[in-house]
Amino acid sequence: MPVKISSVIMLFFLIVNSSAAQQVQVSRDSIRKDALNVYMEASDYIRKEIPYINYVRDLKEADVYIISTYQTAGSGGMQYTYFITGQNRFSGMADTVSFTSSPDNTQDYIREQQVRVLKLGLMRYVAKTPLSQYLNVTFTLPVRESLTTDKWNNWVFRSSVSGYLNGEKSYNYTNLYGNISASKITEDWKINISARYSYGIDNFIINGTTYTSKNNSTGFSSLIVKSISDHWSYGGSVSASSSSYSNLKLSLSLLPGIEYDIYPYSQSTRKQLRLLYRAGFNSVFYNDTTIYNKTKENLLMHSLTASYAVVQKWGSIDISLGYSNYLHDWSKNNLSLNGDLSLRIAKGLNLELGGGVTLIHDQLSLVKGGATAEEVLLRRKQLETQYSVFAMFGFSYTFGSIYNNVVNPRFGSSGSTRYIIMN
Repeated sequence: MPVKISSVIMLFFLIVNSSAAQQVQVSRDSIRKDALNVYMEASDYIRKEIPYINYVRDLKEADVYIISTYQTAGSGGMQYTYFITGQNRFSGMADTVSFTSSPDNTQDYIREQQVRVLKLGLMRYVAKTPLSQYLNVTFTLPVRESLTTDKWNNWVFRSSVSGYLNGEKSYNYTNLYGNISASKITEDWKINISARYSYGIDNFIINGTTYTSKNNSTGFSSLIVKSISDHWSYGGSVSASSSSYSNLKLSLSLLPGIEYDIYPYSQSTRKQLRLLYRAGFNSVFYNDTTIYNKTKENLLMHSLTASYAVVQKWGSIDISLGYSNYLHDWSKNNLSLNGDLSLRIAKGLNLELGGGVTLIHDQLSLVKGGATAEEVLLRRKQLETQYSVFAMFGFSYTFGSIYNNVVNPRFGSSGSTRYIIMN
């Protein structure tokens, strides 16, 4: 008899617990249905850290869509900007949030900051959903009453040295590279100074004979730009370089210029239409006599570059058109067109296009007598050409459930690890 009573009691508790569990599950499902629908490309880390929104794959199903951009900051790090735009029931609402990383920040710290600013940007949208009752806002750092000054006065210094070795029975390759730079970026000034050195050597062993190819190059460059207004800026660059491949013993150049952006610079992370004109002086000393019987020469030159970039919810476009020529002979010119297109064609279908073409008529440094078959095969000397082209294209297609909330890392990640959250 006692056994039967205990069995009844256990059965009662099982039924109660099962009913409670079902109620909790139903409650959680109901809450998830009321969550904010967001269209963005999110990593597993983002989906885990911001679980109170629905990550949808279809732009039409989204209450909010997010466009991200990033650009190099004055510190040498990256400035990440997120444009948050509401639609459907949130139509007319829009926000922009951003943060800037330092060059010594780890990827883990960067993704933590990405989550932090995204949470801040999404709060006023989530606040209008039933899930807002489960959120709380905290502030973890006391505010100082005074600010400390920057002892470096916005200057950032970087240096790097790297080496690469590769070898097998009939071939070995060695490369050394070094770089040092200093920069200062403020709203009024942009100053970049850098120096580099590169050395590479290839050894090919064919039928007991060793063929060696050496290439080295050095370079120094400096750029100073002054802001005039939200559309205009002026400045100039000074550079010095040498290259065994390009037959340059020493090339010195001075190029002042002026730039106009049709859109305000404050909108540069979202859209740009810049026109840059530069004109200056180039003094060149060659390693070997050129096809124009020159061992050195002084040249006047100018260039005009038009650049257009835009990021929207349908994708992005980045196009640049550049022209330059030497003033002593206008037939010695260079015309190039380069571009990238990322286009959302339809639900789940994306198109990626990229390419460029350059018409080349300004190869003044070509070595007289051309190159031997060995130099051509080993790419030890620059060759004459009238053009260069490149192209790339690709499609991606995704279909199925519009929701993409769940992260399951078992037997490996559910997707590749990515630190740039959105395209």
